Order: sequence, then structure tokens, then C-alpha cells
Amino acid sequence: MSKYLIQTWEPELPAFWQSLGKSTANRNLWISIPALLLAFAVWMVWSVVVVNLPNIGFKYSTNQLFWLTALPGLSGATLRIFYSFMVPIFGGRKWTAISTASLLLPAIGIGFAVQDVNTGYPTMLALALLCGFGGGNFASSMANISFFFPKQKKGFALGLNAGLGNLGVSVVQFVVPLVITAGVFGALGGEPLTWTKGADSKQMWLQNAGFIWVPFILVSSLLAWFGMNDLACAKASFAEQAVIFKRKHNWLMCWLYTGSFGSFIGYSAAFPLLIKTQFPDVNPLSYAFLGPLVGALARVAGGWVSDKLGGARVTLWTFVLMIVAVLGVLNFLPHGAVAGSFQGFFWMFMLLFIGTGIANASTFRMIPVIFLTERLRAVAGQSAAAKEQATVEANKEAAAVLGFTSAVAAYGAFFIPKSYGTSIALTGSPDAALYCFIAFYVSCIAITWWCYARKNAAMPC
Repeated sequence: MSKYLIQTWEPELPAFWQSLGKSTANRNLWISIPALLLAFAVWMVWSVVVVNLPNIGFKYSTNQLFWLTALPGLSGATLRIFYSFMVPIFGGRKWTAISTASLLLPAIGIGFAVQDVNTGYPTMLALALLCGFGGGNFASSMANISFFFPKQKKGFALGLNAGLGNLGVSVVQFVVPLVITAGVFGALGGEPLTWTKGADSKQMWLQNAGFIWVPFILVSSLLAWFGMNDLACAKASFAEQAVIFKRKHNWLMCWLYTGSFGSFIGYSAAFPLLIKTQFPDVNPLSYAFLGPLVGALARVAGGWVSDKLGGARVTLWTFVLMIVAVLGVLNFLPHGAVAGSFQGFFWMFMLLFIGTGIANASTFRMIPVIFLTERLRAVAGQSAAAKEQATVEANKEAAAVLGFTSAVAAYGAFFIPKSYGTSIALTGSPDAALYCFIAFYVSCIAITWWCYARKNAAMPC
């Protein structure tokens, strides 16, 4: 029997939670957070790398650059489908360690590939796909943490794990522009590249965009292996978890979480390149990290607010806020002879990122409540043992739904950059894509109100 396997886990019992559960859950949470942060950093590293590729000699079109930005989202979302079910099969400790260590492949690969301007575009596409390992990790991480906390703590715990993990997007967009300006690893890091823009020229170590994460990935993998736990009560086969595909609320929450997290990660991936294409005189890397930063911090706050006010109510009004923000972005974009306002564009995007962060937390607060309520309704009036078993089943279903909805939503990291690229290619501006996003948010408001937030909703949460 492994010393890392916990046989009995009953966080809903106050005595157990105070004596053993709280400290164990918090330890697993605080090891999970940096691992997830690194996963997001590797997943989104191309959002920074692509901005510099043309200036060091790579001859790619704008559409090709958007493809490199979008592909990690495509592969990450697809991997999340499988990662959603891995924790109950392999155990949270083992899977966190293995999935974190897998980030070494794209991190090292990018470090070598960008040093040679003759590296083929297919190789770059393959490395972009490998960065999806980072995107996949979110599904398993959230499913794992959901098992450790009682119902009344889940919103805040999941908000912390996701919110501080989401900071990896901001961290990569802040750290990479700094580390590529110096030979951080000396001779081991390779020779500098020549960055040129017009008459300006400087030395750049773009390979550090990948190499800088390697030591942190190694440390985080070891911490997960030796510091986290597996829960016996969280064990389940794929067949047992697959029941979620028959649950209506699984698919409804997929739609809503696509509107929240899909927006957050898609906007994060495309923000630097969108700034560069719409406001060419602005250095996108001076501002891009701020959007994911405020979105990630808003997610932490959103978890706390949702625990207090209810996830559905917060979700509903946050989608209204996001529509207002997108209309603001459209207003401040350049149109024809009108130059647009970068300041207005930037602050509307900050408001939009705040909205996505809050909605990320509120939708994830809804999921455990929905499935616990549904399972307990099914055993109403039955024995305490039946209710206890229903709670266990609800937790397993909710964990699988948390992972699966995050998988579907992660396709936003592909579709939003590609929507911008396609809209710009066909019409000369991103306006058409933004109007499509507004229409999607309207549908999210309708679903949230009808199913969860109105007075007589079938599943108030």
C-alpha cells in the first residue's frame, strides 16, 4: 500500500476536516497551483514567441502566425477530453507529476527550434501542438482538487487553483520579454539572435522563451510526486465517469464555460498579436500580460463572491458585463480613416478580462452544486447510507464534468485567434469575429437565466 494513498476521505464531516482534512487538502492545493501555473505558461508561450519571429528572420504571414498562436489551443482542448478522466484512473499525485514533467518536451523543443531561422514551419507547428500538454493539465488539476474540499469550500479552492494557475498566462507574457534580452543560461543557452525592425537592431535570446521553464518544471514535478496524495474514494473507471455524457447539465455547463474560460484563454492567446495588427505603433508585449493578470486575479475573487451570492446569479450578470466590454472594444478599434484609440481599446479589454475571470469562477462554482443537488434529489427520503453514497457519486460526476467542460471550453484558445485571423483576412478588421462573440454571450445569458438563475429555475445554484 502506498504511503501517499489516503483510504478514508470525508471532508464534509467537520471533525475530520479540522483534524486532518484541511491541512492535507491545502498542501495538495499549494503544490497543484505552481504546477498549473507552469502548464499555462508553456501552453501560452507561443503568444509571445510569434510576435518576435518575423524580426529575427522567420518569413511567416500574419495568418501563419495566428495558426501558431491557435494550435496549442486546439491540441490542449483535445487533450483535456482525455485528461478529464485521468485522476480517478491513475490518482491525482501520480498524474500531476507525470503531466507536469511532460511540459519539458515543448519547452526544450522551442528553445532549440527558434535558434535556427531555417527550422521548417511544420516543425514549428508540431511544437505548437506539443504545447497543448500544458492546456490538458487544467482538466486533471481541477478534477483532482475538487475531491479534496467540502462543498462550502469548493468555490474558493477551485478559484484559487484555477485563478493562480491562470496567472501562468500573464507570467509568460511578462517574463519572456525580459529573459529573451539576456543570456540567462550562458554558453548552455546558445548564441544570441539578431532582432531587427527598420533601423533598430539588437541581440535577442528568443530560445530562453522555452528554456526558462525547464528548471521550474523539474522542481514542480518532484514536489508533486513526493508531496501530493492519491484518494481511494476518487478512484473510478472511465466507464463509471462516462455517465456524465448522459447528463443534460454537463452539456449546458460546457456551453457556459466556453463563454467564460474559452473567452479568457482565447483572448489571452490572441491579445498580443491583435494589438500588433490593429495598433502597429504600440509594443504589444508591454501591455499583453495585464489582461490575463487581471482575469486570473478576478477568478480568485469570483470564487469567493460566488460562494456568497450563488454561481448562477454571478454568471448571468457577468455575461452582461462582457457584452458591454466587447461593444466598447468595437467602438475603440481603428475603422477606415478613423485611427481608433488604444487607451479605450486597452481598458475595454481589461474590463472584458475581468468579466471572463469572474465567470470562470462562478460557472465552476455551479457545477458541484448542480450535481450534488441532482443526486441527493434522487435519494430523497432514503437512508443515510444512500445519501452518503449519492454524495460520493455526485463528487465523482462533478469532478469529471469540471474536467470535461474545461476541455470543451479550451477550444476557445483555438477559435478566437483563428476567428480574428479569418475576419482580418476576409474583411480587413476583427469586427465580424467580435460580433459573433457577442451573439454567443447572449445565448449564455439565456441559458443561465432559464435553467439556473430565474425564480422557478429547475436547478437553482
